[in-house]
Amino acid sequence: MNAELLYEKLLAKLRNRAQVSSFELAGLAMGGAWIAERLAKDLGLPHYGVLNVAFHRDDYAEKGMTALRTASTMTTHLPFDVNGANVILIDDVLLTGRTVRAALNELFDFGRPAQVELMVLADRGKRELPVSADFAAEQVQVPEQQILVLEKDAAGKFSFQLEERV
Repeated sequence: MNAELLYEKLLAKLRNRAQVSSFELAGLAMGGAWIAERLAKDLGLPHYGVLNVAFHRDDYAEKGMTALRTASTMTTHLPFDVNGANVILIDDVLLTGRTVRAALNELFDFGRPAQVELMVLADRGKRELPVSADFAAEQVQVPEQQILVLEKDAAGKFSFQLEERV
């Protein structure tokens, strides 16, 4: 699975979308924020938002300090008025839907958007909540004991790594 090719699919979809309507990008920290940053640059958008969902996760008590470290490295920043905005949430991998639920809670802390859509690079398809992506660059099958991790190199190029679940 080539993360760069999947990124190009998201970019093409948003280029077409930008011709017919306006939207705001908000990437979920970390991988989604990397993608949103690059999309904003490639599309010539003036800004993009970042959502840190650490404090809205339903597994916060289990994650403990891991969640706090994530929260301290990338904070929520929305350089646009959420009220009435058409927001496209960007994430790297969609699995259970729990992170997206947390992102919606965080987003609504800042206002009430007119519409929220979800775009992801990879959709693993195993849901625990009724969440689906409006656009997924690819449906992927990954063994349940593994996680799909987006990485970004020094040049800003994306790749996926498979890691064993801890």
